[in-house]
This record gives sequence, C-alpha cells and structure tokens, in this order.
Amino acid sequence: MTSILGLWAALVLGAYLLGAVSFSLLIVRALRGVDVRTVGSGNAGATNVLRSAGVKPALAVLVLDVTKGVLPVLIARALEAPGPVVGATAVAAVVGHVLPVYYRFQGGKGVATATGALASLAPLAALASAGVFALVVAATRTVSLASISAIGLFPVLIYAGGRAGWIAPAPAWLLASAAAVAVLVVFMHRDNVRRLIDGSEHRLGEPRAEEHEEDG
Repeated sequence: MTSILGLWAALVLGAYLLGAVSFSLLIVRALRGVDVRTVGSGNAGATNVLRSAGVKPALAVLVLDVTKGVLPVLIARALEAPGPVVGATAVAAVVGHVLPVYYRFQGGKGVATATGALASLAPLAALASAGVFALVVAATRTVSLASISAIGLFPVLIYAGGRAGWIAPAPAWLLASAAAVAVLVVFMHRDNVRRLIDGSEHRLGEPRAEEHEEDG
C-alpha cells in the first residue's frame, strides 16, 4: 500500500515538475538570448513568444505546452491510477505552468497546458469547449474572453453533457479537477478581466497601444 501511494504521489509531483518547465523561456532564450518575461507583455506564454520571436517558435511553444498537460494524464491512466489521482495530475501540470518552481513561480496563464490536460480528461467536452472559444472569438474578436469562456465553462460542459446523455456522467473527481483548473486559469486572467470590464482589452485587428497577454 505504501509503495502504491508513493507512486501516485510521484505521478502528481512529476506532473507539476513537467508543467513547471517553461518552454517559452527556454526557446526564446535560445533564439534571442533574452528572458521572454522581460519583453512584450512579460508573460511566459505562446502569444508573447509570437510577438517576440515569431510564428515557428510560438507554434513550438504551443505544442509543447499542450503536451505538458496531456502527458501526465496519459501516464497516470497507463499506470491505472485511480480517478482522483488522474485528475490531480491534470491540475498539478497546470499549477506547474503558472507557478513554476524553476523560475521563481513566474509562469504563464495556463491556457495551453489546461487545454491539453482537460482534453485528456474529457475529449468530447473539449470539442464543445473549442466551439465556445471559436464562437466567442468570432463574436467579440477578443482572445482573452474566448479563453476564459472556453476554460471556465469546461466543468459546466462536462456536467451538462453527462446530464444530456451525450457523454458518460462525470464522476465527482472529474468535475472537481476541471473546476480547479478553470478557477486557476480565470484567476490568472484577472488583469484581462479588469480590462474587459473597463473596455480597454485588445481586440483582434485593432492596433495595439500596449502589450497585453491574452493566454499562454
């Protein structure tokens, strides 16, 4: 029993440590010789990499950040970890991204890693969440609002999908894990929320008066 509990604890810790690897910082430092947190918006996310290093590095960061969320969940399931442990690895990966121990707890806003983690937990709900993102972007041209809406509604989509019968009813651990990730990502976007409220948030296609980070 002790060894099994140790394995589950190691999975959660490993998820956090993997999530804490800042690929945006590593890639921009390798290509430009600067800390991505000191340029552009100052956020360690794919959007800021796009602004500071270009499309290809940003795509690489996006894929790697999503993978950070996917991999711990897949490993936990491959090892037949119980549901709460699987959910905890998903949450830990996102916590690692936003509060990375290697970088003085200064990370990104968690959207890409959360997307990978949540999609691994509930793929069909993730498709619905992607639809929410696309609809909000089309309607408002505001990426931050779309990110907050898509991630924030994920627990609701899981619950509603189960109630409607188009996915299996979600166990409590899945709803709790999705809710924890959603709360964390929305909290990390608190500055964007303030700008949305006062009408100063950047919209796609508008000239950018100052750098703001929508996601990452």
